[in-house]
Amino acid sequence: MENDKLQICVIESANGGGLIHFAYQLCTALANEGADVTLIVGTEYELDSLPHNFKVLKILRLWKSFESRSEEDLSNRLRLMQKKVYWMGRRVVRGVRFVATWINLVRYLVRTRPHLIQFSRFDHAVEAFFITYLKARGFTLSQVCHEFESRENGHVIQNLLASLYMRAYRSFSAIFLLAHESQGRFLSLFPSLDPAVTHVVPHGNSDWMLGVQSPPEKVQLRNRYGLNDQDKVVLFFGLLAPSKGLEDLVDAFALALSSCDAKLVIAGYPTKQLNLLKIHERIAELGLGNKVILDLRYIPVDEVGSLMDLATVVVYPYLSSTQSGSLQVAYTFSKPVIATEVGGLPEVVEDGKSGFLVPSHSPSLLAEKIVMLVNDPERARTMGQYARQLASTRFAWDTVAKQMMDVYRDL
Repeated sequence: MENDKLQICVIESANGGGLIHFAYQLCTALANEGADVTLIVGTEYELDSLPHNFKVLKILRLWKSFESRSEEDLSNRLRLMQKKVYWMGRRVVRGVRFVATWINLVRYLVRTRPHLIQFSRFDHAVEAFFITYLKARGFTLSQVCHEFESRENGHVIQNLLASLYMRAYRSFSAIFLLAHESQGRFLSLFPSLDPAVTHVVPHGNSDWMLGVQSPPEKVQLRNRYGLNDQDKVVLFFGLLAPSKGLEDLVDAFALALSSCDAKLVIAGYPTKQLNLLKIHERIAELGLGNKVILDLRYIPVDEVGSLMDLATVVVYPYLSSTQSGSLQVAYTFSKPVIATEVGGLPEVVEDGKSGFLVPSHSPSLLAEKIVMLVNDPERARTMGQYARQLASTRFAWDTVAKQMMDVYRDL
């Protein structure tokens, strides 16, 4: 590392998906701002083939973030029970592996002593002890806090994790949150923290995806999904979890079909907390079997552009949220969005301009907005163009990096 540059070591344990995409773009932007950046990731780093203006060390011996799953396995009750037993055993093994990986990481950091170490979302409570140790060794630590409370677990687990993570949060000299609403919520959960440590920065766009070329066989998603050229598509794209409001989306789409003609595509990786059988049953109960397409897998980066090309509108019916990287993907590809008024989403969606905002748990209002955009393609295109403008200006990564570098230089 060069002595005259701020040496930033970014730790990201995710090998693929939105967190590693965020880290890649942030590291690129920080390097453009003059920092000497090293990204420490797992050995299965998804973006290894892309150009980098920063160093990458693949030394976290973890596992793939998204493993192949079949819809049949997840929708069968007996198979689902077997999966749960398997996941419990695997979790113990991975826990041991995770601790060993962190020990090796700490040894590396103590040996190289970067000026600043930046962390991402916590994956396991044990991380708090290692972070506290690094602070005691005199390191300057920061975090981009994507999530700070569990969305899929009960209050007892959530409270236990909060008490453990408090030790880690006290070790950070700067904590970056991705919305003002998130900052307020964070400080209400951790009132003993100094508010001056927290900073709000925007979630950057997904412009890097515009340069990813799709192989010819992956462009033909209409054929794969059984869509014709005239079919209009309402799209949900992203991780499939209970907090994403998929049942509300299915109900809203059923209501919308009385006033418009479209297909619903739900594309994304299902978490183990999601009851997919319940989604299937609801689709069947509403008679939507020929109107809803489920693509239940991690969507490869080189298919995302083709998927977005299908969409008339992209819908985010979340029940809770801090911010949404998936929504930034829609903006990047000039797509209007419909999102719920939860978390930081109202700070990103300009109602009536880049899309629409509706209350959560409101299928009828969600349906109304779906009908409005499906039946008015010109309005949808205009909104999509404005969304693209926001992506390239307000949510540009140089803006994010400059704000963070100002904080880092002051530490």
